[in-house]
Amino acid sequence: MSLKSFLYSCLLSTLAVTTLSAQGHDTHSPAQHSPATTEQHGQQPQGEAASHGADAHAAEGHAAHAGCHPEEKKSDKYDPVPAVMHHIGDANHFHIIGDLHFPLPVFAYDMENGLTAGLSTMFHHGAKAVNGFVLAHDVVRKAKGLPMGEVDLDEIHDGHYSFVKEELNAKGKKEDHHFVSYKGQCYELEESRKLTNLESSWIDFSITKNVFTMLMALLVIGLAFFKTANYYKNNPNKAPKGIANLMEVFVTFIRDDVAKPSIGPKYEKYMTLLMSIFFFILFNNLFGLIPFFPGGANVMGNISSTIILAVIVFIVVTLSGNKNYWQHIFWMPGVPLPIKILMAPIEFASIFIKPFTLLIRLFANITAGHVIILTFVSLIFIFGNAGQSVGGSAGGSLMAIPFVAFMNILEILVAFLQAFIFTLLSALYIGGAVEEHHHDEAAHH
Repeated sequence: MSLKSFLYSCLLSTLAVTTLSAQGHDTHSPAQHSPATTEQHGQQPQGEAASHGADAHAAEGHAAHAGCHPEEKKSDKYDPVPAVMHHIGDANHFHIIGDLHFPLPVFAYDMENGLTAGLSTMFHHGAKAVNGFVLAHDVVRKAKGLPMGEVDLDEIHDGHYSFVKEELNAKGKKEDHHFVSYKGQCYELEESRKLTNLESSWIDFSITKNVFTMLMALLVIGLAFFKTANYYKNNPNKAPKGIANLMEVFVTFIRDDVAKPSIGPKYEKYMTLLMSIFFFILFNNLFGLIPFFPGGANVMGNISSTIILAVIVFIVVTLSGNKNYWQHIFWMPGVPLPIKILMAPIEFASIFIKPFTLLIRLFANITAGHVIILTFVSLIFIFGNAGQSVGGSAGGSLMAIPFVAFMNILEILVAFLQAFIFTLLSALYIGGAVEEHHHDEAAHH
């Protein structure tokens, strides 16, 4: 049973890795760019020369934008939104401290030029582009029309090499577009291909920090199960100790308080799936609460991760549904005909609503916890005006530290609670699909 659970965890992680790669990593808010990153760059072409440069590049098939200056946004107040959105978003490396980063593998496949692979350090913190790919605000993007090979990008300001500009789209709505500058010419950055951006010319298969954390959780889960299995194998008549004792508590709880009451006699068939879901969510939630490497990734706060888990539950429920289950959805027995016609589409919609509520609940609760903690931390910089007021920073610390400590303790509870709720609801949905028809005994008397 432990081996099956390990294999289920492999399936969960593999599907999540695939979806995360396909979905891309753009989870940053446009507000995250500080005023320093949006000051006008002195090397930008202007006037007629700029227009002439843009026409020349357009004629060559390049996606360069002349006169594409960063918008000036000056403010003396500290804005906590950029820092919060930056920390809950995904990235292609782990930030350790200062300029120290832990690099992660980058695999970017261009439809025209093939695969570009390497560590995230090859971008030199965004200063270099490799085969048209750049590291903009910690995520990999492709610069349209940028020359192949390694090129040195123009520094916008204080070590920043990319910026965001608000433009109108074809429908007249405002959109944020990312740019980098090379030899005074601006190039727009393109997100990787995903469900909402199928026209993109490249696909991202990189190991981001969210994917890295999922793989790490998989490794820990596998080791825990194998160690527990070996203990029981070597000590068949002894009480469990250590990790085996801890794992038995969770496994027994899931079996006796989740699987049996929710699914019924057929619960054993689904035990390995339920355990894998529970431990997968739990370990990723706990790793996300560690404020330093290798923790800090917001895995379950990424909608792609929760979508994959919900899709797995949806597939299992759909394939497990018996005749009684489908009959109660499309043609409820013992119900008047007008009510059947009214209820059938509602019951059919519930097939998709149930997994949707699963993914939204987990995503929203985990994201909210991270946002609240980071917001309390931001009080230090708000009161201290980003380091300009020592007294303000001290006052902010006195307020933030107890709140952050309380929220971290609460988030540990939430990590267990959300894993339990997702597993319990999954078991209930499976139980409804496999439940056999029970005749009303009173009708036989």
